[in-house]
This record gives sequence, structure tokens and C-alpha cells, in this order.
Amino acid sequence: MTQIAKHDYKFEKYSGIDRFSSYAYQLREILAGKPGNVLEIGVGEAVVANYVKHMTAIAYTSADFAEDLSPDVVADVRALPFADNSYDTVCAFEVLEHLPFDDFDKAVSELVRVSRKNILISLPHFGPPVKLRFKFPLLPEVSFAWKVPYPKEHKWNGQHYWEIGKKGYPPSRIRNIFKKHGTLVKEFIPFENQYHHFFVIQKY
Repeated sequence: MTQIAKHDYKFEKYSGIDRFSSYAYQLREILAGKPGNVLEIGVGEAVVANYVKHMTAIAYTSADFAEDLSPDVVADVRALPFADNSYDTVCAFEVLEHLPFDDFDKAVSELVRVSRKNILISLPHFGPPVKLRFKFPLLPEVSFAWKVPYPKEHKWNGQHYWEIGKKGYPPSRIRNIFKKHGTLVKEFIPFENQYHHFFVIQKY
């Protein structure tokens, strides 16, 4: 499993409006499930963690295999040290692409195992986006976005082993793995960040 070094999370290097819009959608989906507790795999910049811990009554736990990020629990997503059905909601946002694809099914099964209800996952989705947004006075804003299929071969970049939309990794392949473990109740790509593909799975 690859790791993003702590110094790579610096605002000017890692963050942007697109990434912060993704944090907003992560929080929206967490809060929509009204969980009593939540487990987040991958500490990252701790934007979601800080909001949940300081602005809600949700009990928050983080798990990451990178000790230097100071997670609550040091753990590998492929073998989580939690009992079955421990958390109402389990999240892994932009994490699972750091595993070889052969380990993806196992990681998803672990997320589902320790969840009581909801599993929230986002993954990078490669592909040139086409985006249109219109706003006229006195009328609601209208926006459309879609990806142009461009299944190029994935090349190891030191971080991602694979990405949705690359050759051999169509969205249908990812959906089928999720459907082995739970009910895929929702998926979307935020208009503001066409690189992040969100999935909401409910445990059977």
C-alpha cells in the first residue's frame, strides 16, 4: 500500500477548490446517514475529521497505516482490527486506489464487515470532463457534466495503482465488486470535482 508523505499535504501543493468541494460532499454523505459513530480510513489533511469531531456529536475514529499522520488506530484496511458491525458509517475517501487492484475486493469486504449500515467510498475517475453551467437572473442555476471515454493505460505514478476510467477499470467493474458486498444505493461525480467518483453502499 502506498503512502502520501505528510509534507505532501501542504495547502499550496495538495489542496485546491476542487479538493475542498470534495470534502463538502464527503461531509454531506456522512451527515445524511445520521450515524452515532463513524470510522474514516485514511487521515489525509483531517478536514473531515476536524469538522465531525468539533461540529457534531458523532463519535469519530480514524485508521491509517501511516503512523506519522497520527491516526487514532494504526491499521491496514485489508485487515481492520475492529469487530463486525462496529460503526454506523465507514468511509474511505480517495484511499483504495493506493492498493493493488487485486486487494480491492478484500479491502471493500473489510469496510463492509466493520460497518453496521453505510459504507462511503470515493475513488479517482480518470477522463476528460465536459462541463456546462448556466445562471440567468431570477432562474435557478443549471449545470451538466460528463466524462469523455478515454481508456488509456494506467502508468504507476508512485501513488495510484489504478484509476476508474483507465484501461481495464471501467465503472462497471467497480460497481460489480461493490454489489458483491452490499447494495449500491447511490453514486455520483461532483460537478466541481470530476476526478472524484463517490459511491454509497448499504450493508445487506
